[in-house]
Amino acid sequence: MTLTFYKYQGTGNDFVIIDNRDAILSKNDTKLFARLCDRKFGVGADGLMLLELPQDKEDDFTMVYFNADGNESSMCGNGGRCLVAFAAFLGVVQDKATFTAIDGKHKAEIKDGLVYLQMQDVSEIEKYDTHLFLDTGSPHHVAMVEDLTNYDVENIGRTIRNGAPYFEAGCNVNFVEKKNGNAFAVRTYERGVENETLSCGTGVTAVALSMHATKITNDQEIDIHTQGGQLKVTFQKNGNGYENIFLIGPAKQVFKGEITW
Repeated sequence: MTLTFYKYQGTGNDFVIIDNRDAILSKNDTKLFARLCDRKFGVGADGLMLLELPQDKEDDFTMVYFNADGNESSMCGNGGRCLVAFAAFLGVVQDKATFTAIDGKHKAEIKDGLVYLQMQDVSEIEKYDTHLFLDTGSPHHVAMVEDLTNYDVENIGRTIRNGAPYFEAGCNVNFVEKKNGNAFAVRTYERGVENETLSCGTGVTAVALSMHATKITNDQEIDIHTQGGQLKVTFQKNGNGYENIFLIGPAKQVFKGEITW
C-alpha cells in the first residue's frame, strides 16, 4: 500500500500528518505510526496526526494524535497548530477553524502567518517547593533552573518523568529560565517521545501560566523561547485558574511524500 503523507513543523516540533477523512488508516495500527515516526527507519517525527471528518456539526474536522511510540496521546499544542495549517492547505478551512481533539473542542485562527490556537481552561495549578504541576491538555511538571543552555534535560527529565509521583503514566517535564520581563526560555522532556524535543506547545502553555501563578511575571502575554523558535502565550486570570488561553506561533509545511509498505 502506498500512503501519501505531509511533514509539518511548529518551532521545530515536527509531525507526520495524514488526511484520513476517507478512513484509509485504522487508528489501531500503532506499529505503522511508530514506524513512520522513526527517524532511522521511517519518515521521522515527534508525533503523527490524522485529520478526520468532524463528529460534531460545529466542527470543521477531528484531530487524532499519536506519540512517536505509536500510542494515542493527550493533546499536543504545536500539533494542533500544524493541523490547522494543514486543514487550511487542504481547503477544509479558511482563516478560522473549530475542531475536537482528545481533550475537547478547540478554536483557532490564522493571522499574519501565525496560528492562534485556543487551549482548554486551566482550573488549578499545584505548587510545590521545587516545581509546579498542571494539565494544559497534557500533564506538565514545571521547574525553574539556572544555566538552562547547559542543563542535562535528557537525563534529569527522564528521571522526573519516570519517578514519583508520575511513574508509568509519566509526565512532560519543563525546565525554565527567566530571560527578562515577560520572556522565558524553556526546554522540555516529552513523554511518548522519551527525549527532549525542540518545542512543546502544551509545555510552553504550562510554563507561561506557571510563571504568572508564582508572580515571577505579572504580564498576561508571555514570550517563550524554545530550542526551535519563538512562541507566545496569552491568557486571562479567572479566580484560581486561567481562561481564554491562546498558544501563538508559526506552523510550516516541510514536504509532501509517499511511503510504501
